[in-house]
Order: sequence, then structure tokens, then C-alpha cells
Amino acid sequence: MKSPVVQLERTGCGIAAVAALGGRSYPEMKSIANALGIFADDKSLWSDTSHIRRLLDHVGLIADPGEVPFRSWESLPDLALLAIKWNQNKDRSFWHWVVFLSPSFVFSKK
Repeated sequence: MKSPVVQLERTGCGIAAVAALGGRSYPEMKSIANALGIFADDKSLWSDTSHIRRLLDHVGLIADPGEVPFRSWESLPDLALLAIKWNQNKDRSFWHWVVFLSPSFVFSKK
């Protein structure tokens, strides 16, 4: 990760997080995501990890094959993509993507 990336769309936290991890700008990562059929305003992106995993893979970043439950701050790797602010609405889970860079967080919101 080279530097924080500002989320330029209200719902683009996943795109911003992958941009930060990949050392790219938000517009560049948005263009890559859109070419893959991934759009920030697609509500399935808010509650499904497959889109972010596909974007990570496309830019050469390796993620764990499945979701890893949070155990403790000490158990996190030095660099991690976390889903926070988890909530449920009409039987569907939603969250906000952030990058954890030990020992701090990098938020994508302005």
C-alpha cells in the first residue's frame, strides 16, 4: 500500500480500499472495476465479497480464499482488508470496507 485513497463515490469504499492496497488512484481502480462489471452503486457489492475478491485478483493482490473472522487486533496481519460497521437490513448483511495497516486504519471517506 502506497498511500490512502479518497473514496470519490458515496458507495465506493471497496473500490477505494483495493486502490489503496494496489497503489492506484480511485479513478484508475474505478475504471478497472467498471470494465469487470463492478460498479460502486451495485447494492450486491455492499454485501458480497466476491466482487472485491475478483478486483483484488485482477490487480494481482492475493486474499485469503474465504472470509476470516476477527479474533483480535494482535492476530491481524500487518496489512488487511476489513469489513466494518456490519449491519443487517431485511435479512441482508452490509458493511464498510477499510484497509488496516498495522497499527492504524486507512479510511476511504473524505
